[in-house]
Amino acid sequence: MQRHRNGEFIRFLNAVEAAVPPGKAIHAILDNVATHKHPKVRAWLARHPRWTFHFTPTSASWLNAVEGFFSALTRRRLRRGSFTGVVDLQAAIKRYIAEHNRRAKSFVWTKPATDIIAAVSRSPEPSV
Repeated sequence: MQRHRNGEFIRFLNAVEAAVPPGKAIHAILDNVATHKHPKVRAWLARHPRWTFHFTPTSASWLNAVEGFFSALTRRRLRRGSFTGVVDLQAAIKRYIAEHNRRAKSFVWTKPATDIIAAVSRSPEPSV
């Protein structure tokens, strides 16, 4: 989506709703952007009971990894690049991802699941 407003988000939700077979629960993991908490989005969620929103805490460690990836992409491929258009930019991003994936390493948990679950249970409830 070009913008991050409630209308665009609801269109996205409708597209996912149409693509997922009836009867299946849908869990969406979201950041804490206000768009997801807009009254129209809340009303949509109330009309679609198979959906559950889960909000990531602002200090989520996996988000740091995602931010790190985009930071490296920006530094190594995009910042000083020269692109003739969107297609050229997309091709550069896809090449970077392919190169990154060739040298990727599996993620290894360093903390026991019981510690993670205990930390999550101490977190405040999400606002939706």
